[in-house]
Amino acid sequence: MKPRIFIDGEAGTTGLQIHSQLSNRDDIELLELPRAERKDPQKRSQALNECDIAILCLPDDAARESVSLVKNPRVRILDASSAHRSTPGWVYGLPELTSGQAALIAEANRVTNPGCYPTGAIALLRPLTERGMVPRDYPVNVHAISGYSGSGRSLIEAYEDPNHPEPISAAFRGYGLSLKHKHVPEMQQQALLTYPPLFTPSYGKYRQGIVLYVPLHVRLLQAGISAKQIHDCLSEFYSDAKHINVIPVEQAAKVTQLDPEYLNGTNSLDIYVFANEEAGQILLAAVFDNLGKGASRAAIQNLNIMLNNVSQ
Repeated sequence: MKPRIFIDGEAGTTGLQIHSQLSNRDDIELLELPRAERKDPQKRSQALNECDIAILCLPDDAARESVSLVKNPRVRILDASSAHRSTPGWVYGLPELTSGQAALIAEANRVTNPGCYPTGAIALLRPLTERGMVPRDYPVNVHAISGYSGSGRSLIEAYEDPNHPEPISAAFRGYGLSLKHKHVPEMQQQALLTYPPLFTPSYGKYRQGIVLYVPLHVRLLQAGISAKQIHDCLSEFYSDAKHINVIPVEQAAKVTQLDPEYLNGTNSLDIYVFANEEAGQILLAAVFDNLGKGASRAAIQNLNIMLNNVSQ
């Protein structure tokens, strides 16, 4: 019998992409509700309790409600919202996080899909803090720009709908200026940081793709730590990772600008290490698709691990 998958919230930005990627697969059965029944609590509850794996693509409060509706102990949940990313008992769904993480995902009943920005920040920082290359109490700054799709349907419509009552045409907008962005606890926890990172997100006038930076000052690192050692640590850590690629030093040295869109439509994440040795400065950079490795394709990766079907 094929595993039954139910996407709760399939009409949203992430839900639509996940549905599109799963709809032609013959190794699973998609349980779907007619449009008129998608907000019916009884119908949703029935689907949630009849499936093998429920993928939640909902706002945080709605995701918590869906979890409360699941009474069948055999139902496993993959939550793409941010509702449970720091909740005890939920396995963090970044298979590359550390040794053995994929095995935890494979056996878990509750998996929380990473946020888009945290995916990049954690991919850059976790190997370095875990292995002592960057002190865990380092004053981390995370700067990022994303395509406007990262803010969901309302912003997509404001940019793309010619008849929108409040259209947006700004080329660039910074936000999260309270310094209390909901992704900060997730970054701190999974990157093993003593203190919350200072996170400054922004979005540009393009649909999708992220460039994320973490600057490092050599004077604040352990004596003798160099950009090459940082690069070597990241390269070794991700040497067996299928979806995370550390760009060779020689190739990165020739890069003069980073395009946030070049990995769109993929589940890949590229890591760069730039350096100004005279100034004692190192710049870590991650490029990836906020709707791919930052959302839907990461969810599919986790689903495949939960199904023990990593060939997909």
